[in-house]
Amino acid sequence: MAERATASITVAAPQAAVLAVIADFEAYPDWASGIRSAKVLERDGSGRAVAVRFDLDAGLIKDTYVIGYRWDGEAGVRWDLAEPGAVVSGMSGGYQLTARPGATEVTYELAVDVRVPMPGILKRRAEKMIIDTALKGLKQRVETQGGEER
Repeated sequence: MAERATASITVAAPQAAVLAVIADFEAYPDWASGIRSAKVLERDGSGRAVAVRFDLDAGLIKDTYVIGYRWDGEAGVRWDLAEPGAVVSGMSGGYQLTARPGATEVTYELAVDVRVPMPGILKRRAEKMIIDTALKGLKQRVETQGGEER
């Protein structure tokens, strides 16, 4: 797997509210740029998704793949590619949540491998753009919902 890109953002909401938005995969097309659909394929005993199929349309990259999730209580989630797509051949990452006074610090980590040749610098830029877009979308989604637990 390639080098990981990482970024953080502070969300004006409690940790549980942030995690609720992260765990609501079916709503990702409403706020996560490029995600056309997300379908939970399997849940664990507590009802959290452990396998999700995503349909991605990010301009030049259109693909369908399955991601497997491992939940760390209320502190975050890690994921790995469970079923590769036609373009996406590897993916791992996670959200780490840290409670702050009146807010939650969210750290997003991502590494993506694709089947098409791509220079390292372009790949890192793409990962950085994905992370920045995801964090800003997450922040906006949580804060416009009032930061309340769902």
